[in-house]
Amino acid sequence: MMRRGLMLCLFAACTMPGASSLASDRDASLYQLHEKLLSQDGKAIDLDIYRGKPVLVTMFYASCPATCPLIIDTLREIERKVDEPRRPPVRVLLVSLDAARDTPEALRKLAGERRIDTSRWTLAHADAAAVRRIAAALSIQYRQLPNGEFSHSTIISALNADGKIVSQSAELGHADPELLRALNAP
Repeated sequence: MMRRGLMLCLFAACTMPGASSLASDRDASLYQLHEKLLSQDGKAIDLDIYRGKPVLVTMFYASCPATCPLIIDTLREIERKVDEPRRPPVRVLLVSLDAARDTPEALRKLAGERRIDTSRWTLAHADAAAVRRIAAALSIQYRQLPNGEFSHSTIISALNADGKIVSQSAELGHADPELLRALNAP
């Protein structure tokens, strides 16, 4: 019964107006979602905070014990391996899956603990409905477990300056060559 309910919820999230996966529509922009977020500094920001720049975007949660720290390390590796002339404008946006617990304070604490450069990276909080829409648009599946943790896919998306997905990868632990090609393309 619980499994059936989860499947119905996932189906509903994926079929909501404006929530279809952008990965299948390369002409669509993530920025068409117009989602409001709060940064780790508690500032209200839009999903298109980095419009005009290439962006690596994914979803995570601050209290994650294993996978999310690896996602952060993978993003750092990708950033390091982008060709030098193309590296300065690259930005990173991490949107929390945990709408209840990942307050700006929790995100700021994580940024400090992981020594995240918040001049180039933004950790963001959104309400549960926005989290569902963003996850659906990025083809990220997730569910909260009874212990409060999340089971989630690990997709990292590269966006162009207009917010269009140009590459996606679920590979962790190294810089996926496909993401690098997309970020290094003219």
